Amino acid sequence: MTLIPMTPANKSDKDRVVIFDTTLRDGEQCPGATMTFEEKIEVAEMLDDMGVDIIEAGFPIASVGDFEAVAEIARNARNAVIAGLARAIPGDIARAGEAVRHARRGRIHTFVSTSPIHLAHQMRKSEAEVLEIITATVKQARNLVEDVEWSAMDATRTSIDYLCKCVEAAIAAGATTINLPDTVGYAVPDEYRRMFKTIRERVPNADKAIFSVHCHDDLGLAVANSLAGVEGGARQVESTINGIGERAGNAALEEVVMAIKTRGDVMPYWCNVESTMLTRASKMVSAATSFPVQYNKAIVGRNAFAHESGIHQDGMLKNAQTYEIMTPESVGVKQTSLVMGKHSGRHAFQHKLEELGYKLAENQLQDAFVRFKALADRKKDIYDEDIIALVDEEMAASHDRIKLSSLTVIAGTHGPQRATMKLTVNGQTRIEEAEGNGPVDAVFNCIKRLVPHEAKLELYQVHAVTQGTDAQAEVSVRLSQDGRAMTSKAADPDTLVASAKAYLGALNKIVMKHQRDLPAAAAS
Repeated sequence: MTLIPMTPANKSDKDRVVIFDTTLRDGEQCPGATMTFEEKIEVAEMLDDMGVDIIEAGFPIASVGDFEAVAEIARNARNAVIAGLARAIPGDIARAGEAVRHARRGRIHTFVSTSPIHLAHQMRKSEAEVLEIITATVKQARNLVEDVEWSAMDATRTSIDYLCKCVEAAIAAGATTINLPDTVGYAVPDEYRRMFKTIRERVPNADKAIFSVHCHDDLGLAVANSLAGVEGGARQVESTINGIGERAGNAALEEVVMAIKTRGDVMPYWCNVESTMLTRASKMVSAATSFPVQYNKAIVGRNAFAHESGIHQDGMLKNAQTYEIMTPESVGVKQTSLVMGKHSGRHAFQHKLEELGYKLAENQLQDAFVRFKALADRKKDIYDEDIIALVDEEMAASHDRIKLSSLTVIAGTHGPQRATMKLTVNGQTRIEEAEGNGPVDAVFNCIKRLVPHEAKLELYQVHAVTQGTDAQAEVSVRLSQDGRAMTSKAADPDTLVASAKAYLGALNKIVMKHQRDLPAAAAS
């Protein structure tokens, strides 16, 4: 069989893959990845601009904050369909319908378990009862919106005969999209492809709905399974930026998009996502969630287009295609050409930020430039990683209610060590001293005196951003309280200052999350 590469001339609607992004819903369910209201709005705007077809903005019944975020995103969306998730429960569906009703195009995405293990231990329902639930809840959703997606939770561990009955019932009740997720990352590509092919062949009304894939990465197969599902006839892929999500995460949107774009010879499909915005989206989500992107992450990792081996460098100098199957520009990465230092001007700094995928507001740019100048005075060599760490911290701290004003630490061989700290809490200045078993312990004890809390320290990790004795220290801190874990990172040439900022970053997230949950608790 001769394979015909996908080109603009031979595109057709039947080959189009609809990109469904669930960064703001499934991605945010990743422990520690909670985003503020403002961060969600910003990420949604980016996704809308880059051509994502459907944005799953949240789980409206989960909290007042989640409902408000979904509703605001629905009001602001210019192009994308805005979806709200709902369990197969009437109250959930009504709440989702209310949240998306202001969207130009709104969708209710409702789901119910179908596998024997879920029905026996989670649902505690019979197969017949679940079929009745599917019919009733999909009809309810369809009465609220025209666009209804139905998902069979744990589809890949459901018998094919029962899954066919569920799909047929959902479509008959009005579902326009059928999602068959690999909820626990159990499937392998060939069986996932065959599942879609079989259901589309056996279900009489299958032609009345678009089929969708939603794959988790527990076995590292999420992207491979997603593409296999498309080969089996699915035409919607559910994914997240950077692959964040429950447990091992979801299929990474950037990997799915670039696989389709790069290998049109064997995957004759196309999508509407503007790939040159992928790196910027990756950095935005990483900054909002405080989840770093691993250096060797495909498409958007720091080393994705880096070459250190002499053989590779020689090949790249002669012809970039010797070792690169796609260009850096195609995913929004530009070749670094500026050497940044204390003599660099503001315009050069702004240009460097744009090369790295950042676009800051005027006040953010000025604050970042002042901090960059201060860093350049203290550090001989400024690397891209230094600037990334500086800007990420600036963006993360922009909405913080607790901010570090000053810190002095006395340390040495004769303890106890002592820290003196000044914080700004809700605009008010507080000063305190504390001792500790080491300087870091003293710093954290001082924070506890200034801002009393019950959060437990689960992780404290330090590494150098770059090489050299003047390298910035990047500190990661994870705090947990009431079953929630929040992670933050900060960088500074002074390790103790970075430690204090990282701890305060995580504490700010806990404080903001607690306050968002208060209205929901009061309502219940």
